[in-house]
Amino acid sequence: MVSIADTGVSSSKHNWQQDTPLTEIREGDLYICLEQRLVLVREQEITLTVKEFDILVLLMMNPKRVFTYELIMDLVWDEDYTYYSRKAINNHVCNLRKKLKLRPEDPDYIKSVTGIGYKFSSP
Repeated sequence: MVSIADTGVSSSKHNWQQDTPLTEIREGDLYICLEQRLVLVREQEITLTVKEFDILVLLMMNPKRVFTYELIMDLVWDEDYTYYSRKAINNHVCNLRKKLKLRPEDPDYIKSVTGIGYKFSSP
């Protein structure tokens, strides 16, 4: 089950206190901070593109929902769905899976739903 924890944070770099808590999502060894756009797997920072991050957050925040290619395109790209869009989504998800799987025994967090789209899967 995905858990969301809120914690306060201060920033010495800008010498100001942030009043609103950070939105953190944890699932096993996977950690995401929305405001910092930070992704960690087993405490190791994973560098994601903007689209990879947005796809991962969309799926993680809705773990039981299957997202169609059309819906992912609408919510992440904010564009009309086309044939090339499906290919773009597939490429981003493929890259995202590779980045999240540091070891062969690591879980596959993103599952394909054949012919429909993708969903988040808890290990």
